[in-house]
Amino acid sequence: MSQDVRGEIRGFIGAKFPSLSFTDEQDIFALGFVNSLFAMELVMFIEKAFATRIPNEELKLDNFRTVTRMTELVERRTAAAAH
Repeated sequence: MSQDVRGEIRGFIGAKFPSLSFTDEQDIFALGFVNSLFAMELVMFIEKAFATRIPNEELKLDNFRTVTRMTELVERRTAAAAH
């Protein structure tokens, strides 16, 4: 599942910022392209694309800085929903 999640997240960011080149470990906020408005778009995208809800305690910027952290967040949320 992780590769699919990772690919979808990368695709979403790439569609919004086609000229942005980044790795899964790079802080997309530190690159200067991403702002707080886009952070909310990321939250909405993740909730819709992966049929999950991100609770307030998970709405931390650190969970959205890298593709890897967003993938881990989705995996945590889907695992929590399965139990």
